[in-house]
Amino acid sequence: MTGPGGTGPRRPGNRTMHLAVLFPGARGTSVRDDPGAGSQVEFASFEHLARTAERGLFDFLLLADELRPREHGDHVHDPDAAGGPEPLTVLNALSTVTRHLGLAAEAGTSHTEPFEIARGFATLDHLSGGRAAWSAVASSDAAGDQNFRRGGHLERPEHYVRAAESVAAARQLWDSWTPDGTPRPFAHRGRYFDIAGEFTLPRSPQGHPVVMARTGGSDEGREFAASSADVLLTRHRPPDAGGALRTDLGRRLARYGRDPDDLKVMPAATVVLGDTAAEAHERSAEIRRRQVSPRAALRTLERVWGVDLTSTRHSFVGTPGEVAAGMESLVARGAADGFVLVPHLVPGGLDEFVDRVVPLLRERGAFRTAYEGATLRSHLGLDAPVWKG
Repeated sequence: MTGPGGTGPRRPGNRTMHLAVLFPGARGTSVRDDPGAGSQVEFASFEHLARTAERGLFDFLLLADELRPREHGDHVHDPDAAGGPEPLTVLNALSTVTRHLGLAAEAGTSHTEPFEIARGFATLDHLSGGRAAWSAVASSDAAGDQNFRRGGHLERPEHYVRAAESVAAARQLWDSWTPDGTPRPFAHRGRYFDIAGEFTLPRSPQGHPVVMARTGGSDEGREFAASSADVLLTRHRPPDAGGALRTDLGRRLARYGRDPDDLKVMPAATVVLGDTAAEAHERSAEIRRRQVSPRAALRTLERVWGVDLTSTRHSFVGTPGEVAAGMESLVARGAADGFVLVPHLVPGGLDEFVDRVVPLLRERGAFRTAYEGATLRSHLGLDAPVWKG
């Protein structure tokens, strides 16, 4: 079996933790009047979070996307925090100020065409030297659907059917150029797409950009991930529930001729630190009291990711040592391959974790001490895709 990104043999039983960060993890979670809360529109905020994540040797930064502003009560809360810029545009800019960090963006499949998606992420992969990832969002929001002329709100499970076909068509487009750089015509005819033509970019530096799927745990979401994704973004679970998820995914992956290591499971996680456990819990309570737009937080994160931002049930609360031990335990027990951190503040909400927890994870041998490869696939330990000519 080839190793990460096709660079060498894969180490069996490797439980090195993967870490990523979500921006705007603070959508609906920034706290009022905190000096650490910055703009969710200005490039400086994105750059700060990306540089911090790369300093911490994170696998990737994920940009969330929403098709409508978030509300506070019955009103849009704040023009600067109401929405966000188009993710791929931001990531292309971030590729110029980072060297190793993976760059991932959500892109919905309910309104976009496979050609648009394939071209956008292939462009990012070329510009970044093989660090692009597409989080294929299958869910469809009726209110957001109104922004598109075609409309066509899809209910479950149809949006997963369309998403799976969209991923399959995009991979056909990425494979339409041979590895030696020869373009060939492509054609895809399916339930939702009937397209034929020629793709505009050579094969991606990673073979294909990494494909991610997100689900709160639905049966349709798990099947979509098993059939189509390299990474599953999901909710935080206790060890037994996380192990049960891995067992279920293993059965589903086998039906598609895939191994368990072919799908990395990375739940979203919130972290609150303190010098003592008591201080950490006090900070957790203070964050809850000062949150902006809890309704939007529930809509975006609890509904999709299962992150509970309005109770004491943050994923990890404690001293840096307690948090490091808790994370290491879940990964060692096979409940997760790593975590997507959801900061309570943007852009400064990741700094404390990188400064205080990451060194402890390295000391435990649970996290990398350097980037060993150049591509996101190498960071994640994913095989390079086989060209299907």
